[in-house]
Amino acid sequence: MLKSSFTKDKIEAGCDEAGRGCLAGPVVAAAVILPFKYKHKLLNDSKQLSEKRRLEIRRDIERDALHWAVSFVDNNEIDEVNILNASYLAMNRAVDKLGRQPELLLIDGNRYKPHNGIPFECIIKGDGKFLSIAAASILAKTYRDEYMEEIGLSHPEYAWHQNRGYPTIHHREAIRNFGLTHFHRRTFRQLPEQLELFN
Repeated sequence: MLKSSFTKDKIEAGCDEAGRGCLAGPVVAAAVILPFKYKHKLLNDSKQLSEKRRLEIRRDIERDALHWAVSFVDNNEIDEVNILNASYLAMNRAVDKLGRQPELLLIDGNRYKPHNGIPFECIIKGDGKFLSIAAASILAKTYRDEYMEEIGLSHPEYAWHQNRGYPTIHHREAIRNFGLTHFHRRTFRQLPEQLELFN
């Protein structure tokens, strides 16, 4: 059973991101403030849920959350600041878009860069421990998946509707055959052999 909160008296926002390990597309983060003592029988880490269930629960989150926000950092900005800093940036932008400033951030993972003086707790595998982080993981993943499907319509050879930009065999074969699009992350190791694509 996931916990509804880390503290008993603070306004908490759960934060998570999606897309760090991808070869193409943005990193997407979400921040969610849920009502105190919120309950949801099915809300869990997005990786533990089917796509259909994630979309169903997303509707509940958007309806029930006191505040929620999603932020994108595109591949060009990822190349400029590196993926770790881009993940921080995406989460910070999502927090800034919330209707009110949280008193505590619950961050999925073990690292975070402080933002606007807001206290935070890094929680390893937090999306499987706290409802607000799980909610953020679902928003981040579903919004990113939808975006990858949308841009994939103009680049069907990469099958982004299936791999979402992750380094699958099909995706890497498409890179070998067709090269890189303007959605690919140029600073990432796109192919094991580091072909002339990166010169």
